[in-house]
Amino acid sequence: MKKLKKLTPVKLREIWSHEATDFTRWMAQEENISMVLDEIGISAENIKTEDNAGNFNVDITADEVETGKKIIIENQLEKTDHKHLGQLLTYASSFDACIIVWVVADVRDEHKQAIEWFNRNINDGISFFLVKTEVWQIGESEPAVKFNVIVEPNDWAKITKNSSSTSNELTQTKINKLKFWEGLKDYAETTSTFLRITRKPRPQHWYTMTIGVRNIDLNFIHNTRTSSVSVEFYIVDQAIFEKLLEFKEEFNSACKGLDIDWQPLLEKKASRIITHLHCNLEDENQFESYYQWLINKGETFVNALNKLI
Repeated sequence: MKKLKKLTPVKLREIWSHEATDFTRWMAQEENISMVLDEIGISAENIKTEDNAGNFNVDITADEVETGKKIIIENQLEKTDHKHLGQLLTYASSFDACIIVWVVADVRDEHKQAIEWFNRNINDGISFFLVKTEVWQIGESEPAVKFNVIVEPNDWAKITKNSSSTSNELTQTKINKLKFWEGLKDYAETTSTFLRITRKPRPQHWYTMTIGVRNIDLNFIHNTRTSSVSVEFYIVDQAIFEKLLEFKEEFNSACKGLDIDWQPLLEKKASRIITHLHCNLEDENQFESYYQWLINKGETFVNALNKLI
C-alpha cells in the first residue's frame, strides 16, 4: 500500500504578515477572490480594495454578476471579535450591501451564532457569510489555501418562512429553481468528467461556474418566462467579447450547428454568447433530458472557446 503523507496546517501570519497590505491585496486578485466566491456560490465584478463611503473604508467591495448586488468582504487574520463584527455591520449599511462576507482565521461561537441569527431574521434580500481561511502543506510542498464556509444563508428556511405570505407564487418558483439546480448538480457529478459543478445551488434563475478563463463565466439559465433553459458565456470585459466576435464563424462552426445569439450588453458593460432550448419546465419527468442538454452544450461551448484561445 502506498504511504500517505501528513497534511499539516500553516499559520496564516507566516503567509500574510499584515492584514491590509498583504492579505487584503492578495484576496483582491481575481484568481484569489474567486476561490472564496466559488465556495459561496456567486460571481463578482468591479472588485475594489479599501473602498470608502464617507469616513469608512471596507476591505473589498464588488458587484454580483447578473444582479449587480453590492458585495462587501471584511478580512480578519485573527479569530473573530466584536470590533470586526461592528465594522462589518457599519460597512454593510454604508454601502447598502446585499451580500456580506466575513473572512476570518478562526471563529468564536458567539459570533457564529450572531451571523446565523442575522440570516434567520433579516430580509431575504440580504445574505451573511462567515468564511474561515486555512493554509495547508503536505511534507515540503508549497502551501495551499482553503476557504471553508462556516455560516451561510439557509435558502430553504428563508423560502419556507415566507410560504404563507402573499408571495406564494414567487416562493414556489424559487423552490422549483433550487430543486432544478440541485438535480443538475447531482446529474453532472455522475455523468460529466469535463465540467466541475461545485457551487452550492441557490433559488435563482442562473447557475454559474468558472472555467479557468479570466472574465468569462459559463452560466446555465432556467427561464420560466420564456419556458427555456440556456447555456451562455457571460463576458464581463467588452474587449474580450469584441475579440471573440472576430472569430464568430469559427466558434459557431465548432458548436455543431447550434443556434447561437451574440449579445453585446453595452448598458451592463458586459456581453453574452448564448443558446436556448425551449422546453416545459413544469414537467419533472423531462428534467434529466434538460440536464443532459445543458451539460452537453456547456461542454461544447468550452471546447469551442478552447480552440480559439
